[in-house]
Amino acid sequence: MSQNDIVRRIDELKRERNAVLLVHNYQRPEVQDIADFLGDSLGLSRQAAATDANVIVFCGVHFMAETAKILSPEKTVLMPDIHAGCPMANMVTAEPLAAMKREHPDATVVTYVNSSAAVKAQSDYCCTSANAVSVVQATRNSKVLFVPDRHLGEFAAEHCDKEFVFWEGFCPIHMKILAEDIVRLREQCPDAEVLVHPECTADVRALADHILSTTGICQRVQESDAETFVIGTEVGILHRLRRENPEKRFIPASERAVCPNMKLATLEKVLWSLEDLAEEVQVEEDIRRRAKRAIDRMVAIG
Repeated sequence: MSQNDIVRRIDELKRERNAVLLVHNYQRPEVQDIADFLGDSLGLSRQAAATDANVIVFCGVHFMAETAKILSPEKTVLMPDIHAGCPMANMVTAEPLAAMKREHPDATVVTYVNSSAAVKAQSDYCCTSANAVSVVQATRNSKVLFVPDRHLGEFAAEHCDKEFVFWEGFCPIHMKILAEDIVRLREQCPDAEVLVHPECTADVRALADHILSTTGICQRVQESDAETFVIGTEVGILHRLRRENPEKRFIPASERAVCPNMKLATLEKVLWSLEDLAEEVQVEEDIRRRAKRAIDRMVAIG
């Protein structure tokens, strides 16, 4: 089948299955181009929950599909490639987190949504890269156990007068963006606006004009008068930025910032997923309820 034939068949199957296709900003360009919703992980899950779809196909990594199931337990949630995991999310599991909570019983557990359902279920609050600061500020406790991304936690700590205990997690892809990359690109493009993700290291964040989530980066580009941007996050987002802003120029902070797991979903795999209703993502009900409580507490903060 040609690519056009695959896309046509996907559209037919979406109608037959009453399915919605969610695609993360880091996915392959051709997969982004067929999305019903394109965005960041939690935002996509919330959009899908608001639809009357029976089936969600999530082109992202495993924790994202779990989050969709947490918010839409009545819907069938599928992944085109069930092996698409997140290295950061894999750096924390429920039992070690429970042990750390016992070491710090006076701490409020704030967990980045880039984590498994079982870890969310151990948490008091979830947060995103966009709202980590406001969620931490809203907690009544003076001590926070921040899980799993130390760099996002440190970014939140810079804006909050609280005691922090950090889980030693990180995103290996954002770690590939180096301060020397930003310095070099500023010398080459002095008029460029530098936008980086808070999962980047502190020395990279210190060189940025703005520290933003993927959605925040997309919004800033549209609002800014700048013509050139250095983008400090996974390179997949450049396709969306260039498509939505053809008159502007985008330079990756590092060509090395490629997440192989985010590239596992292909058009063929989306087609097979809809044909076979596979691979289905399940979340145990008790875990789902407790994880949703942490997400709901975050959403209530606004």
